[in-house]
Amino acid sequence: MPDHAVSSDPAVQAQLDRFAQLSPGRDILGLSRIAALMAALGDPHDRLPPVFHVAGTNGKGSTCAFLRAAIEAAGMTCHVYSSPHLVRFNERIRLAGSLIEDAPLAGLLAEVLDASEALDIGASFFEITTAAAFLAFARTPADACIVEVGLGGRLDATNIIARPAVCGIASLGIDHEAFLLAPENGLSDMSPLARIAYEKAGIAKPRTAIITQKYTAAMAKQVAYQAERVAAKIRARGDAWDAAIYDGKIAYRDVKGTLKLPLPRMSGAHQADNAALAVAMLRHQNAVHVPDAALASAMQWAHWPARLQRLGEGLMTACLPAGTQVWIDGGHNPDAGAALAAHFAVHPALIHLIIGMLANKDPAAIIAPLSNYIASITVVPVPGHEHHSGDGFAQAAGTMPIHSAIDVHAALAAITPRRGEIILIAGSLYLAGEVLRANGEIPA
Repeated sequence: MPDHAVSSDPAVQAQLDRFAQLSPGRDILGLSRIAALMAALGDPHDRLPPVFHVAGTNGKGSTCAFLRAAIEAAGMTCHVYSSPHLVRFNERIRLAGSLIEDAPLAGLLAEVLDASEALDIGASFFEITTAAAFLAFARTPADACIVEVGLGGRLDATNIIARPAVCGIASLGIDHEAFLLAPENGLSDMSPLARIAYEKAGIAKPRTAIITQKYTAAMAKQVAYQAERVAAKIRARGDAWDAAIYDGKIAYRDVKGTLKLPLPRMSGAHQADNAALAVAMLRHQNAVHVPDAALASAMQWAHWPARLQRLGEGLMTACLPAGTQVWIDGGHNPDAGAALAAHFAVHPALIHLIIGMLANKDPAAIIAPLSNYIASITVVPVPGHEHHSGDGFAQAAGTMPIHSAIDVHAALAAITPRRGEIILIAGSLYLAGEVLRANGEIPA
């Protein structure tokens, strides 16, 4: 099943089963199929509430969470389209504040799948899901619409949106190389990071502000090129806006003035950067008014599961000594590994690492940055996906011994942490979703 999409609802599952027949084995990037599908459905993407379009390698989902928290703190409603889901497919589509219910989801998927089948265009899993989300958003009133890019930006299905209220680009790094670094005429001379920036900045739209973080000179050049190509209004961090942690708060400034905001409740210093990007996006658009008090409230309200999340009490943690901290994080690339290392450098502890990674990901991305803190490594499978076995981690682990377990529960049962040692489950959002499901912490 594409993207491990399953449902306990028979009507939804019946539609999810159809993906295997209609989708290609792997997504082929491009806007032609989504454009044809949107046209067949009446172009619902042109009838959305004001859209906040967010791209990036890491942090785009958290940025969307801060956007949603701020808009809702201001007393408004918003739709959210995000990916991947962790436990339930429904997590991808949030309608006016609530996850879509099974009955309307089944109907939407059937409608979109029928349209795709009639067109015979071989629409992908993500394109079908995107069309269903936009159809739902067009039919349900809300004050705003937050759309997270799925993969890249320039050729991502969400880039069918022609007139967003504002665009934003979060942290940039190497990921999805097979897609985003694929050979293409005129792009072969770029460095990998510059090419990534070029692809992500492809969401820029005419006369629309595109808010960016700080990047290397080569990356910033490509972002600027994409913005100038369509006459978008680039608003770069360090120029049009900036933010820093000062005296226990986020000190933010732009042409409208300065703000002192609480630090985010979400763990990790990088979340301050994601929060600041969301604030900058909200302050560089005019479609939705969010007062400063709502921006401050968003720092505490925002939540994004499986991003440096501490597990609560549940079936997964019951076998451990009382008080043992168990953290999960779905990060799987070098930037995510660096963010984990930065967090544990501030909160040092020996880590028992339980890790599962997809076969196309590099284990060193997570293990290398954490090597100074690792007490043990246990490799587990990622259910429903091709993944590394224990042998695949040998080079990244170096001299550290590697254990294997049939699943996370078995891995936890085999670990006897000493006082002050912690457990980190990392390497895949799909694995994190399985852990949340098993521990009874279903995203809502």
